[in-house]
Amino acid sequence: MAAIEEQSTNPRNPSNPISPTESPRKRKPSLTGLWFKDQQLKQAIFKLQQQTTSHHAQQANLETLIVGDDFFSLITDENLQLILSKVPIFQHLLLSLVCKRWYYVLGKFRRSICLLDWGFLVSGRLVDRFRNLIEVNLIPACFRSSLNSGIVVSHKIVKINVDAGSVSVRLIGKEEILGCGLIDSGLKLIGDGCPNLRKLSLVNASEEGLRFVAEGCVTLQELEVHCCEDMVLRCISKFRNLQILKLGGCVEGLYESIVSDIGLTILAQGCRRLVKLELIGCGGSYDGIKAIGQCCQMLEELAFCGHKMDGGWLSALSYCGNLKTLRLQSCATIDVCPGPDEHLGSCPTLEELHLERCHVRDKESARALFLVCQSVKEISLRDCWGLEDDLLRYATICRRVKSISLEGCSVLTTVGLDSVVHSWKELQTLKVVSCNNIKDSDMTPELATLFSVLKELKWRPDSKSLLASSLAGTGVGKKGGKFFKRM
Repeated sequence: MAAIEEQSTNPRNPSNPISPTESPRKRKPSLTGLWFKDQQLKQAIFKLQQQTTSHHAQQANLETLIVGDDFFSLITDENLQLILSKVPIFQHLLLSLVCKRWYYVLGKFRRSICLLDWGFLVSGRLVDRFRNLIEVNLIPACFRSSLNSGIVVSHKIVKINVDAGSVSVRLIGKEEILGCGLIDSGLKLIGDGCPNLRKLSLVNASEEGLRFVAEGCVTLQELEVHCCEDMVLRCISKFRNLQILKLGGCVEGLYESIVSDIGLTILAQGCRRLVKLELIGCGGSYDGIKAIGQCCQMLEELAFCGHKMDGGWLSALSYCGNLKTLRLQSCATIDVCPGPDEHLGSCPTLEELHLERCHVRDKESARALFLVCQSVKEISLRDCWGLEDDLLRYATICRRVKSISLEGCSVLTTVGLDSVVHSWKELQTLKVVSCNNIKDSDMTPELATLFSVLKELKWRPDSKSLLASSLAGTGVGKKGGKFFKRM
């Protein structure tokens, strides 16, 4: 019996059942199980290391951004340019001081520049920074300016500082203009670095310098050249897309150069696509203007400023078959010898005639001018010296006038105006400003009736009467009677 109990309790006997309260023994892991467990552990450790490495990298990048403070380094130049384009233009100067990258990116927004220091161009900084320039004005930089001097010489084309020792009757003179060699070196940089240039203004350029610009800036449409001579214009044909030309020959007090019929003929043969031409202080005669009219058949606007033309040039305007606007500014004479009426001809397409600061005392030249311009629809006379009633009556030759503007013509009277406006049956616009001899008290009923049917009327002839009417009721101008009572 004891043997039986001992046998039943022996754990080594497999036939004996195990009691429910006894815990089973753990099975020894096999080789395959150990290998799989080892791989899972390695994968878990590898994932943990990856997460730790990425976390450290993010922290390092964040520390780099915080320390470097350059969040825009991750943005391309195109996107940065798009962002900065939303900033107002007046803040571009301040933003260009942030860094060199912003300095050059903001330079792409600049489309026009007026150069004051020629060294900025010769050093290459201008074309390096501003690569999308469309309009460049080099005129102020072409003059030698004394920045430390308090004497400023101002002209409509330039404003410069000069020394007290250089001030004379001529004021500046050609010796104060940069030499052609230095000008040409700058123009070569302009031609190489500004391919999109459309407008250029300069002084004292040579034929070679203009050739550099013509070869590099093929899209140039507007050119302004001062202190120019005849032979310089030989390369003008290189500008294939030139449409607007302003040519300065002689400006009193600044420089003196000669543009004669030779230069005008070269110009006419080289620029056949001109639409607008302005001649400043240029000489010439009938032959030069005739060549321009015959060759430049697209010319629509012709302007003369302080011209030095010989007699008879007015009759050559009849060759300008497409001319629509004629301007005369600061001219001491219109035409010293216009010739007989039968040789004058006329411009049938002319629509506008503008005279500003001109001497019109010569009745013969004034009459010849209105004969040539007899088809105009708009006449503007501003600050014209010597324009009397008799001279204004020559304007009745122009029968198709729809608009007349008189400003600063102090000699004209109400009688002269009344005798002229009634001859224009198609008149729609009348402007009279600062003509002190035209009085409201002299107005006739016929003139008042005409005013009522005009589409546009600007009537301020007498500045004194205008001031009196504006001060009416204020008490000003009554010798202080309102404010100072007698004791």
